Amino acid sequence: MFELLNALNQIVYIVLEAIWWIIIVQAVLSWLIVFNVVNTSNEYVRNGLYALDRMTEPMYRPVRKFMPDLGALDLSPMVVLLAIVILQGPVRENLFGALMRMAA
Repeated sequence: MFELLNALNQIVYIVLEAIWWIIIVQAVLSWLIVFNVVNTSNEYVRNGLYALDRMTEPMYRPVRKFMPDLGALDLSPMVVLLAIVILQGPVRENLFGALMRMAA
């Protein structure tokens, strides 16, 4: 039972870490596009940006509902990254710690 809970704990950590890096890559790519370092007329860049938008938009949408509109400044990635840090740290450790104690 402990091996199963430990494996589940590691899977949750890896998924949250992957989401973290997807958000970071999307933010950096969007800045490169805004500053005209990367051009969206390139098919690979356009497809990559489209794929990243499709992956992150479901996470941003609920946050954007309660965040005030700041014009061109979008803080929803920062809020999602903060939520991931909270989920990776105390929430995940306390949740799986409690599950391990219950399984013992």
